[in-house]
Amino acid sequence: MKKHLIAGFAAILLLASCTNDEDILNALADYNNSMEEKGYHFGDKLNLPKEVTDNAESISISFGDKETSSLMIDPKFFTFGDNEVTFNIKTKGGEILNQDATINVFTKNQEQNIAYEIVAEYPHDPNNFVEGFLIEGNTIYESDGLAKASQLIKYTLGSTTPIITEKQPADIFSEGCAIVGDKIYQLTYQNKIGFVYDKNTLKKISEFPLPNEFGEGWGLTYDGKNLIADTGSNDLYFLDVNDPSKVVKTVAVGGNKEIYSQINELEYHNGFIYANVWHKPYILKINPTNGETVGKFDFTKITEENTKNDTEHVLNGIAFKGDNMLVTGKNWSKIYEVAIK
Repeated sequence: MKKHLIAGFAAILLLASCTNDEDILNALADYNNSMEEKGYHFGDKLNLPKEVTDNAESISISFGDKETSSLMIDPKFFTFGDNEVTFNIKTKGGEILNQDATINVFTKNQEQNIAYEIVAEYPHDPNNFVEGFLIEGNTIYESDGLAKASQLIKYTLGSTTPIITEKQPADIFSEGCAIVGDKIYQLTYQNKIGFVYDKNTLKKISEFPLPNEFGEGWGLTYDGKNLIADTGSNDLYFLDVNDPSKVVKTVAVGGNKEIYSQINELEYHNGFIYANVWHKPYILKINPTNGETVGKFDFTKITEENTKNDTEHVLNGIAFKGDNMLVTGKNWSKIYEVAIK
């Protein structure tokens, strides 16, 4: 009889332990769901539910190959945007519990709404599916996408007739481009390669494999030291200009209440990166040092004017003519010159 009592008591303990573990995981899951939209800022502490902390001997957070026992939102481990993590909990009963979670990190400061005035309009060829857009002096360099229609062109601002056209092979889908000295670097969408051209003749000099970190190539710019690219996420990849297949560093872009997960066309100007977000009518002003979005231009009106016939005709062209910004988009019939107030 005594053996049966002991066995029964052990079964009750096991059942209680399993129930307790389930409560811990459920509390952690509920907590994560409630915080996913609200998010955190750097320096905040993760205030986990009592069901977790009261029953845990230790708690750590894993980020792939990194791990920390601190519950602070530390930039050494977290980045702006979505952080896919795993909570590792050792209970007071000795069990090891794991719970996957998403921790969103936003900037503390609200993006400034930047005022502007449209001071000029220029014609643009509406057949051009703009992916990269640059200006030097009065000369536009433009990378146009789509399979069987991709090209790199050079023309004078105010004209729609190219001075030079360099057609890409039918299987190439061209993306962003950047000027570095007397060369133009260009990404491709899913072809996994990039090209280097002579800026004057637009003749191809060489090509290079895109970094292993890239699923796709989207926007490209140059800050005077590194090429800066994006791949449709909220990450900016700084590339070695002498070896564009090599990622020097990655900086995640953050907003105060929004995760900018599809950053596209890029332009570097006076210490900041300007970027549009795919299918959004605005351009971001980003601090490239820490990824913080410090400002936003709202181009809803001109975007709506140019997307009436096709929602894919999105805002996607940024260049600087002195201190004024030039703005255009995919298959737009106009280029707008904007004075920033």
